[in-house]
Amino acid sequence: MATKIKKAIIPAAGLGTRVLPITKALPKEMLPIVDKPSIQYIVEECVAAGIEDILIILNRGKTVIEDHFDRAPELEQHLQKSGKGDILESVKAIANMANIHFIRQKETKGLGHAVSMARSFVGNEPFAVLYGDDVIIGEDPAIGQLARAYEEYGLGVVGIKEVPEKDIVRYSSLKVEPLKDNIFRVTDMIEKPSPDKVLSCYSILGRCILPPQVFDILEKTQPGSGGEIQLTDAMRQLTVEKSMIGVDYTGVRYDMGNKLSILQATCEVALKHPEVGEAFRIYLKNLAKNL
Repeated sequence: MATKIKKAIIPAAGLGTRVLPITKALPKEMLPIVDKPSIQYIVEECVAAGIEDILIILNRGKTVIEDHFDRAPELEQHLQKSGKGDILESVKAIANMANIHFIRQKETKGLGHAVSMARSFVGNEPFAVLYGDDVIIGEDPAIGQLARAYEEYGLGVVGIKEVPEKDIVRYSSLKVEPLKDNIFRVTDMIEKPSPDKVLSCYSILGRCILPPQVFDILEKTQPGSGGEIQLTDAMRQLTVEKSMIGVDYTGVRYDMGNKLSILQATCEVALKHPEVGEAFRIYLKNLAKNL
């Protein structure tokens, strides 16, 4: 049986240019979905999948993310004195979810470069990568679905979804062969393909599990699309050497670098929220009458 996945990397060093101007002062990973920042949903997904150690890769100006996952003695004391015990426990729990570590990517050289910085953290074991832009909400944590596939097949795993044909040029494109259910074998991939090089409409969206050998590949990977070191280019070598596994995961994905997707996440999570869900549903019904 393959090794269980116990470590995860969350690259969160992007500039958030797609959702400016808010990201000029606030990291997109801290954009709220109702009452929690988006990155907390990603960390909670890791914890629900049994991951124990998480490395969040930051850049300059994102110390607020570190603060969010730290204890806040003054706030805790205030909540204690105010008799707000339930809120106090939820605030304290944020700091105790997992062993969370931080490192800075001093230059934004791409996702592949960010992942390469985690080599000493990972050591010689497989690890999960959860893209900081992508919140995936579902009953079965997406990264857990990938972890089970890694344990079964012993190969690198990518979380995949079909995207509209007109959009595939903005994503990666994968050559896939069905194995069973929602699991595929991946034998080739290309980042941001020109229309004549599209392999399929399946793309890597937000999650992957990689063997430690990927670090040796990343060391030799040259800058690719956008002049950055692309993780997809390194993963392509894994597919050529051994193939990879693709999991068309369940759960709803929200792109926190997309303004419409952020609004959709807020609405859909709010409707299920125990505190505001019913009132928000009534509000939406009344609002819809005037649309």
